[in-house]
Amino acid sequence: MTRTRILFAATGLLAALNPVGAQSVTDSAGVAQRKIDIQYVRPQDQRGINMFETPKIAGAEFNGFKVQWGAAFAQQFQGLTHKNTADSVFQAASPVGPGVAGAAAVANRNRLQNIGNGFNNAVANAYLHAQLAKGIRIQLTSYLSARHHNETWVKDGFIQIDESPIDLPILNNIMKYTTVKIGHFEVNYGDFHFKRSDNGQVLYNPLVGNAIMDAFTTEVGAEAIFQKSGFLAVAALTNGEVRGQILRASDRSPAFMGKLGFDKQLNADVRTRLTASYRNQGSAASNTLYSGDRAGSRYYYVLENYASTESANFTSGNINPGFTDKGNSVMVNPFIKVKGAEFFGMYEVAKGRAAPNTNPTREVKQYMAEGTYRLLKGDKLFLAARWNQVQGDLGGLNKDIKVTRLNGGAGWYILPTLLLKGELVTQKYEGFARTDIRNGGKFQGFMLEAATSF
Repeated sequence: MTRTRILFAATGLLAALNPVGAQSVTDSAGVAQRKIDIQYVRPQDQRGINMFETPKIAGAEFNGFKVQWGAAFAQQFQGLTHKNTADSVFQAASPVGPGVAGAAAVANRNRLQNIGNGFNNAVANAYLHAQLAKGIRIQLTSYLSARHHNETWVKDGFIQIDESPIDLPILNNIMKYTTVKIGHFEVNYGDFHFKRSDNGQVLYNPLVGNAIMDAFTTEVGAEAIFQKSGFLAVAALTNGEVRGQILRASDRSPAFMGKLGFDKQLNADVRTRLTASYRNQGSAASNTLYSGDRAGSRYYYVLENYASTESANFTSGNINPGFTDKGNSVMVNPFIKVKGAEFFGMYEVAKGRAAPNTNPTREVKQYMAEGTYRLLKGDKLFLAARWNQVQGDLGGLNKDIKVTRLNGGAGWYILPTLLLKGELVTQKYEGFARTDIRNGGKFQGFMLEAATSF
């Protein structure tokens, strides 16, 4: 069965399990919107924009056990070109032919893949929310199809507790301001992971691409969030890797995360938010903070060589600092919204190493400035621009690199559940070794994306 048929089948299944007409409301403009029946949840549609941690407002009445399905689909059209100035590096390729004696053929591993304009494969998510009790819910997210994995597989699954299951005054008072999350979930390091595109879910992102150094992963553990009068504190302990693993226990240690911040709607027109996040892991067999996105980059094949494939080279355009053993990262994120104008920023310092004893600790920094302006009733249209830069030591001969990306685009929410957006993008690579395929690298062009999420 092709991925297209899988997507259509999944859409029909979700519609049958949860008819929109049976669970919908109408907004002031007469547009049907899905009724939210699950408490303390972030909507998958336009209502979830600029929502970071789930709020300490139930958002729905508790009327017993409920199940709600959702889905998100995205399709891109890519029009990018790329180039580099790397030296030719020849290596053995496939043999000349079966039974043919002599040396194998040679090929230049720094020759870029030949890319053109066209549609990328559609990607999709499925969401399952279950209300188990008052203030207690379960969430399960699956990727129906992704760039890295064509088959359906689970992204995360966790239980979230916002109200005490035991009716004691002291516990009720604690849970009035506290959220507890247990399971395999998206780690709450930094604020950009709340805005980025997550496979088929792209409605929160005003542009098509994500961050160059993409701090996004799911891990097994527990997280506590405290929110009161605009003040925010987060503490988490996880296994520090994208999957559970009991082998090589001496090589692994848990990851600790914390976040402090302030998020306040000052008046009807102004909202401000400022957070600082910290994450530390002393050792790991495979630290995945910067390689945990199992869906893949939005920019297919850019700066990849002639033998690359869509799934094997799924991080095109990204920079992974390679801190697979030890990592220590700090991220600061300011956010301000004044009427229709929004600003989001990022300053990140990451230190780590690839292996104990043999690899020295290195440092990489990341900067981002993003502006969005929303206009018309219901914020139907928006304009956006982003500057993103990564610089630092990637090890080996790439000890002082700099990668800069500029994005500019616009979008139209045809419905709160339906988005069409596009962007112009250019990315430049500096400081890479002449034997590295990214030496003198640059890609540029446009991306178009159509998506629905409900």
